[in-house]
Amino acid sequence: MDILKNAARLAAAAGCALVMSTAARAEPVTLTWFMWSGSDAEVAAWKHVAGLVTEKYPDITIEFQTASWPDYWTKLPALAASGQLPDIISLQSMRTPGFANLFEPLDAYAKKDSFDLGEFDTSIINGLTDDGGLRALPYDFGPMVMFYNQDMFQKYKVEEPKVGWTNDDFLKAAKALTVDGNYGTAQSVPDVFFAYARSAGANYLKDGELDLTNEPLKAAFQSYVDVVAKDKVAPLFPASGTPSGAQANGRFVAGSVGMYVDGPWSLINVKDSVKFKVGIAPLPAGAAGSISLSAGSGFGISSSSKHKDEAWKALQVLTGPEAEEYLASNGRAFAARNAQQKFWYDSAAKGVANAQATIEAALKTAEPYKTTAEWNTVSQLFEQYAPLAFAGSQSAGTTLDQIQQLSTQ
Repeated sequence: MDILKNAARLAAAAGCALVMSTAARAEPVTLTWFMWSGSDAEVAAWKHVAGLVTEKYPDITIEFQTASWPDYWTKLPALAASGQLPDIISLQSMRTPGFANLFEPLDAYAKKDSFDLGEFDTSIINGLTDDGGLRALPYDFGPMVMFYNQDMFQKYKVEEPKVGWTNDDFLKAAKALTVDGNYGTAQSVPDVFFAYARSAGANYLKDGELDLTNEPLKAAFQSYVDVVAKDKVAPLFPASGTPSGAQANGRFVAGSVGMYVDGPWSLINVKDSVKFKVGIAPLPAGAAGSISLSAGSGFGISSSSKHKDEAWKALQVLTGPEAEEYLASNGRAFAARNAQQKFWYDSAAKGVANAQATIEAALKTAEPYKTTAEWNTVSQLFEQYAPLAFAGSQSAGTTLDQIQQLSTQ
């Protein structure tokens, strides 16, 4: 009888343990994640950090989906309209005002888990916040900087860009490099132009609203397009499905353009593609000094996700210290987490001339890149109409008048 009683107790205990084990085991969940990519190297980086989520939470699998930069911003509202938004979606700070309603506010999640937002750069936290609500956890940020082909500068014996250089220095270098079928620089819109305008002392916003028709901005834009139309030291990029920034990057990595402006997040694509030594420098100083615009991106939870708690767990890993170290070390991010920024300097920027001095100098004078709700439209209109000004077909002022009118209709 004692044997039977003991057997019964063991069976009951085993059954209880089985019930407890089953209750404790989470149901497997597959989260969809939508992010832009510009190269195979970027896709590999995103898939790597997605794998970190499953390592920490074996019950969570990430299904990665991607699109090119321009296609991403077209597909995102289309997916929302059809009720097919992925669980995790990505957000650029400049697009926060226009797309914030697609994202679940994260403040309550962070408060519940005592998640320390103070470990991130304050400016990018603010950049991903709209109407008082944080829409995405940041993974990167940074100021726009000038990438340059160090080999080309040395070949033609042109003084390399450095902290403290001016627009006159920039134009002199661009002219000296425009030889043998190469161009000295590449001009893109609208982001790089707005940084140039701020350095010239002009502004594109007034009381938070788009203001492209003020005379100082028109004068700054005319000076900017003259580098192509008048000085002819930069190629003319046609209006096409490829943004002018991507065209500038393409010409630079091909070795036919000596300089172009981009963010530190692009280092992964540049270093993976070029066959020459790369340097970076702050933007050349204008009348108001060297003023860069600082921006960044992050990952958020779509407002329609059915797995928001699991997505929140994933976000903490995707923007966690390990992921940030990986992305910074490989040049895909100047880390939004302050403690991980050193890995960009120590690994990704190793061998890149003036890297740390440039970023440190640029951050001292950089301004947050402020935008409006119609920014996606503004960017598209610049890509469509700016080529007319670059070609000299119409004045820069007329072009800005057109964009202002069409963007606010």
